[in-house]
Amino acid sequence: MIDDNILLITDEDSVAEKILSKLVLLRESDSIAVCDYKMAKRTLENPSVSIVLVHDSGDKEKTLGLINSIKSAEFEIILLVNEYDQEFILKAYDSGVSDYFSVDSESYEMLIRTVNCFKLRSLKVRYSRDLALLERLGVVDEETGFYKYKYSRELLSEFIKDRHVQNGMFVVLALDESCKTRFSSDKLSKAIKRSVRCDDVVSVVRGGKFYIILPNVDKLGAFAVVNKIQALLGDKLIIRGGVSRIADKSFDRLEKESFAALSEACQTNETVVFLEEKVKTLDDWLDDEEKSDKNFKLFKNAYNNKLEKVIAPVFFRLQKTYEEKLFNTKIEQYSDELQSVFQLKHGARESRLKILYPGFAKIVIYITHEGLDTPENREITLHLNEVTQKGLAKIVEDFIKEFKKTVKD
Repeated sequence: MIDDNILLITDEDSVAEKILSKLVLLRESDSIAVCDYKMAKRTLENPSVSIVLVHDSGDKEKTLGLINSIKSAEFEIILLVNEYDQEFILKAYDSGVSDYFSVDSESYEMLIRTVNCFKLRSLKVRYSRDLALLERLGVVDEETGFYKYKYSRELLSEFIKDRHVQNGMFVVLALDESCKTRFSSDKLSKAIKRSVRCDDVVSVVRGGKFYIILPNVDKLGAFAVVNKIQALLGDKLIIRGGVSRIADKSFDRLEKESFAALSEACQTNETVVFLEEKVKTLDDWLDDEEKSDKNFKLFKNAYNNKLEKVIAPVFFRLQKTYEEKLFNTKIEQYSDELQSVFQLKHGARESRLKILYPGFAKIVIYITHEGLDTPENREITLHLNEVTQKGLAKIVEDFIKEFKKTVKD
């Protein structure tokens, strides 16, 4: 057993010597122990270890395997690398490391990163204690780790008074009616946990709904969170979301606005809807051709609404769906105010679906399969009222089927 709070795991004596000479800590109580890979698990039986430095053994899979086998809520792991390898470092983060630095890093960089991990460890310990207290008091749901509905009004009302939170979004999340017979609170809760940040606030609501406060996030950021939750749930569980800007609104007003947006999402079969008063009458204006020719700004707002609520979510969902189905195919998609592109690449073969907004009440979809001059290369013109998630998804999926055919040919 050891009394050191930092453990360096390495199979190379020269690396241990170099790190011990550089990592001079500020507190006299901090000390470092060293062990090799074989003794790592046994050495970590010591409860005083707070920081673990894992030196890359040279065998990347072996190093990641060790990280996965020792990771724990009791300490933070820092990866120690011989050279920068982005893919390996990202995999290490996925495996549970909190930070990394190079064997050849300056001593001040090693010190800063190690001290930051000590701070992170302190925050996690404090959070764990606070959570345990809230669970004992019955404020937090033990199964999900979210605030209980009974306390949500009072707690969330306090949260939204914070200036940092006011520049954010309020979300009501619910399962689609068609999926309620397959409802899995555990699966949905896990998807939410994996999609929100540490300073986001989640509360359980009656009827299988959830309130989510997203500080310092705009509506596109809120859409991204909801779409990420949907992607984690897959196609069998469909969710709907209603979003409202927090600003200086009361909790009651936010609740009312978000439920109104949620109702619109359920009626239109859209994944998530942002409540914006200007958007409420857009479809009525779009049906009136005389008025539509006189108000470009209104149509621009309508297009932006379709971009945020239809085009971007459909592109994102289909990318995630087909990334696992199209082997050796690179799928890229993006959307901005100028154009939206869904692109497929397989070797030298490339196909592109591009959506352009030329102005007023219509969009144009250009479908091009590079190297071909066939009926599959075409243009589709749609009125903005015709741009729905279901309709656009069918067009994109037909485009993907055509691409698969060209690749086989």
